[in-house]
This record gives sequence, C-alpha cells and structure tokens, in this order.
Amino acid sequence: MRILRKIALGIDSCIESAALIGLLSMIIIVTVQVMTRKLFNFVFFWSEEVTMLLLIWFSFMGIAIGFREKLHLGIDSFTHKLPASINKALDKVIELVILAFGCYLVYFGWDFTVMMNESELPATGLPNSTLYVIMPITGVMTCAYALLQLFGIETKRHQHIKEGGPE
Repeated sequence: MRILRKIALGIDSCIESAALIGLLSMIIIVTVQVMTRKLFNFVFFWSEEVTMLLLIWFSFMGIAIGFREKLHLGIDSFTHKLPASINKALDKVIELVILAFGCYLVYFGWDFTVMMNESELPATGLPNSTLYVIMPITGVMTCAYALLQLFGIETKRHQHIKEGGPE
C-alpha cells in the first residue's frame, strides 16, 4: 500500500509540475510576443498557437487538480440545513457524478482525439489531436481522484486552501 501511495503521489506531482511549467511557459511566450511586437514589429509565427495549446492543457489539468483538492463549485446554503447523514450521501452522489464526468472525458475525449489526428495545426505542423489528447488524460485523472474519494482516501495535497473563500 505504501509503494502504491508513493507511485500515485509521484504521478500526481509530475502532473501538477507539468501544469505549472505550462503556465510559466505560457506567461513567458506571451510576454516575449508582446515585447517583440511592440519593440521590433515582429511576432514569432508559432507563438499564438503554442500559447493556445498551453492554455488548453493548463485549463484541463486545472480541472482535475480542482477535483483533487475538492475546489469544485458547491452551493451549501441549502445543504448546511440538512442532517450530516444526508450530506454524506450527497457527497457520495457528487463523487459519483464526478466519476461519470471523468469517464465521459475519457471516452469521448479519446474519440475526438483520434478523429482530429488527421489534420494538423497550421503554424507548428503538430497533429490537431495534440490539442485534444489532454481530455482523456484529464478524464483518467478525474476518475482516479473520484474513486479515491469514494473509498474515503483523502486526495487533498494543499491543506491551506479552504472552501468558501475568505472568512
């Protein structure tokens, strides 16, 4: 069990690091793009396309990390009036819905990725599926987090993040 936990944490750390590197890369590329456009009236032909790719990948990884940290939207003005047992049942239903969403992303994301493999991005020449392959990856991540949460295993890695915003 300990080895499995270390492997899962390692994969999770790699995914989170990849998301952060993607965000940093996107910031650097956009900054350079703006500076070269304003100072030298020159734009790298690939910069807009790569920025779009990084934004899509970062956003989808953020979805899975948000589910891991339990940062999804919730309206508790009604549910906080319910008994704890009903709230626990509702939490399980939410986790099942998140699992279903992850399965949806895996199934249809993979279909869409395969379908888009025939065309290519104009500036970089990469297959168009490069934009969409993050969907099934996010689906797998979301399913893994949902299953862990369903079985009562804590997935939060950043304990200082609180629900509901500032108090």
